[in-house]
Amino acid sequence: QVQLVESGGGLVQAGGSLRLPCAASGRTYSIYVMGWFRQAPGKEREFVAAIRRSVGSTNYADSVKGRFTISRDNAENTVYLQMNSLLPEDTAVYYCAATGASRLAITRAQYEYWGQGTQVTVSS
Repeated sequence: QVQLVESGGGLVQAGGSLRLPCAASGRTYSIYVMGWFRQAPGKEREFVAAIRRSVGSTNYADSVKGRFTISRDNAENTVYLQMNSLLPEDTAVYYCAATGASRLAITRAQYEYWGQGTQVTVSS
C-alpha cells in the first residue's frame, strides 16, 4: 500500500502563490506517476497535473498551464505543486494521487492511491 499526505493549503489573495507538497510513504517503489486533482464545491474532481517520477515528464490541464508547475524529489518521495498567479476559480480542495502505471494519466479512475486533500482558497 501507498499513503499520501498533502499539506500547504491555505487562504491567498488573487495573484498570489502557494506550494503544495505531497509526501508518499509505504510501497513508494511501486509508484510510477503522481498527480494532482482538485474539486470545487458542487463540481467534479478534475485533473490538474501529473509527473512521471523516473524521468520527470509532465502533463498539465489547459486551465493551469503557464501558472502551475509540478515537480518531484524522489529522494524524499515528495511531489510538489507550485501554484502562481492564482485566480479565485482555483479555489478547491486539492488532492494528490499516485499510480503504478507508467502513463501520465488524467482521469480519476486511473489512480489507485489518494491523499485526504488540502483546501486552497483564493480571494478576489
